[in-house]
This record gives sequence, structure tokens and C-alpha cells, in this order.
Amino acid sequence: MSNQTTALDSYYENVMRLGNLRTPAHAERVTFGVLRSLGFVLSGSTKKKLAKALPEEWAFHLTRGWRLINIRHKNLTVDEFAKDVSLHSGNTDRAVAKVMTKIVFGQIKSQIDHGLIRDVAKDLSPEVRDFWNAA
Repeated sequence: MSNQTTALDSYYENVMRLGNLRTPAHAERVTFGVLRSLGFVLSGSTKKKLAKALPEEWAFHLTRGWRLINIRHKNLTVDEFAKDVSLHSGNTDRAVAKVMTKIVFGQIKSQIDHGLIRDVAKDLSPEVRDFWNAA
């Protein structure tokens, strides 16, 4: 088993434990939902930097979709972001998606450097930025 696989297994175990999820597969699915939703709200340059800093499997989900810069939602609320996360992770409950988003944000931030954390924060809408920073 590679070091990256071990690190990902440990990551999913943490998300599972913190989010009170039943299986690592649930943690994986919600992580992919958060990454996909995050990929829609980040600029191309920030998304590329973040993708390079994350495991390849995560980078795929982060960069999987795109929106034009001029239609990125500059005032996206946490509720709207959670709605996207719930759609992309197969869960319809926004309250659960909010909790899981905060957990995943915190876990992602533990994987990247402070400069990139700031870059991601600058790219987010004010409400989602506050949520990112609090995670």
C-alpha cells in the first residue's frame, strides 16, 4: 500500500469519525461533493494551484467542472453552497451538507500550506469565505 493510499484512508477515517458517518465510502462521497462544488466557485488559477497540492483523486473532482469567470456567483451563501454539495454528494439534507462541508474544509486545509489557504479564501464569496476560514 502506498503512502498516498494510507494518507487518504486516514483522511477518510477522520471525516467519517468527525461527521459521524457509517463508512469511509460516505466520507469519500461527501469529500468529492465538496471538492466539485468548490471547483465551481474558484477561479481557474486558484483551482489549478489547489489541484496541484491535493492528491490526484481529489484534483480530478475539483477540476471536473467549470463555470465562466463572469458568471461565478460572487455572493454565494453557505446555504447555496451546501445545496450544491448535497447534490454532488448524493445527500438531500442541506444541514448535513453544511456540517460535512465544514469538516471537509478543515481537513483539506490541513493538507495545504497557509498561502494557498489564503488564496482559496480570497476567491470565495464573503459568506463561504467566512465558513472556509472558520473550518
